[in-house]
Amino acid sequence: MKLKSFIPDKLILMMLGAVLLASLLPVHGEAAEAFSVVTDLAIGLLFFLHGAKLSTKEVFAGLTHWRLHLLIFSFTFVLFPILGLLLKPVLVPLAGNELYIGILYLCALPATVQSAIALTSMAGGNIPAAVCSAATSSLIGIFLTPFIVMMLIGGQAQSIDPTDAITGIVIKLLLPFIAGQIARIWIGGWVARNKSWLKNVDQSSILLVVYGAFSHAVTEGLWTRLPIMDIVGLVVACLVLLGVVLLLTNAVSRLFGFPLEDRITIVFAASKKSLATGVPMAQVLFAGTASMGTLILPLMLFHQIQLMVCTVLAQRYANMPREQELAPQS
Repeated sequence: MKLKSFIPDKLILMMLGAVLLASLLPVHGEAAEAFSVVTDLAIGLLFFLHGAKLSTKEVFAGLTHWRLHLLIFSFTFVLFPILGLLLKPVLVPLAGNELYIGILYLCALPATVQSAIALTSMAGGNIPAAVCSAATSSLIGIFLTPFIVMMLIGGQAQSIDPTDAITGIVIKLLLPFIAGQIARIWIGGWVARNKSWLKNVDQSSILLVVYGAFSHAVTEGLWTRLPIMDIVGLVVACLVLLGVVLLLTNAVSRLFGFPLEDRITIVFAASKKSLATGVPMAQVLFAGTASMGTLILPLMLFHQIQLMVCTVLAQRYANMPREQELAPQS
């Protein structure tokens, strides 16, 4: 087991730096309003590039493996939210009510694309199915996540207006994404050739949202009302949630008789939640609310925990002889 598996990735370190900067030098007043406009433009560019990068052909080509994808999407958009509600008696005492709302938000998000595919590849799983599932999950999430969020936390987040939220998702996320899909005809090759540095656009957009969200939260007294033990409890809560999902994905995929390569794909694609989609979407759904900082904090922690835990698990899968399978989890 390599020490590198437990070192936070560069994006997480930069996000922690943005949180620290917001805590020391929060943007506020008229500057905050201008900053919000810049952030919205950056998010629009982010989803435009997502649309330009996503191959529609890849998505439809893999949909024939419908049993696998149906199971993954059921975990991502049905089981995760149900677990968030069922585990409330455990999660609330650990993290507190305010952070629990953020846990519910992360439960509503689509799966990540890059890490799900990378981990499936590392573990020796079904890579084409992982590509299809992750890409389709990201696309479906644009439509489905806002409705799941409304069902999970709409009653507890009175600042969210359903009409405004859906309109915001369409204008700020969906339309740029569709524009990117259309523009893919002309710029798809260029995007593919330059994806190594275009990822900076993704990261910059996320960092802008994190800094703006925590600036607003800090000026509203975030660190004075959020006990340190709640943050420690949040780490434990994320571990509990991820652990339950990993056990269930492994057990259910065995129950349905999937071969090992498909089970690997199911485990890694169904247990992930997207930071790249979740943070910008929070900016649209919860813009201007004092609680936005606490809403994305669980997602930030869960993202890093899922990378560390699943990297170790992927190494375990990779080192197994192909005729051997993991022993059933108890």
